[in-house]
Amino acid sequence: MNEIGTTARKRLKCRRIMAENVSTATRSSTVQAAAEILRDEDIGILPIIDEDGGLVGVLTDRDIVIRAVAGGMDITDTKVGDIMTEELFTARPDDFVFEVLRTMGEKQVRRIPIVDEEGILKGIISMADIALEMEDEREVAETLEEISSGAAFWNKN
Repeated sequence: MNEIGTTARKRLKCRRIMAENVSTATRSSTVQAAAEILRDEDIGILPIIDEDGGLVGVLTDRDIVIRAVAGGMDITDTKVGDIMTEELFTARPDDFVFEVLRTMGEKQVRRIPIVDEEGILKGIISMADIALEMEDEREVAETLEEISSGAAFWNKN
C-alpha cells in the first residue's frame, strides 16, 4: 500500500462508513419483538433508544439467550429494558475509524453505535464495515480473530 493510501485510511471518519438507517427498539418493547427484528434484519445488535432518539442501551442476541432464555423469562412479556446492555461504547460521526477499531479491540465488541453530541443515535459501525474499507486483508483477519478470541488486541509484542 502506498503512503497516500495509508494516510487517507487513517483519516477516514465514521460518517463515511457507518450504516445510517438502523433498526431500533425501546425499553418497553418486548424481547420477542426485538428478537424478531434481529432475525428479520439478520443483525446481531439492536440499539435501544428513548422517545427522543437518545441511545440508552443495546440488545444483542447474546443478551436474549443469556439473560432472558437461560434465565427462564417469558420473552413475550419481558421488556427489553430488563435485559439490555447499558454499558455503551460509542463514537461520534466525525471520529476517526481507527479510533473505533481501537475501541473494538480494547472492549471486545464487534459493533459501535454512532451518536451525536446529545447522544442521539446516528448510525452504527461494524467490523464488517471497517473490513470493507481496509486494504490489508491480513490486518483485517488478525483484528477479527483477536476481537473474537478475547486476546489483548492492543498489547501485542
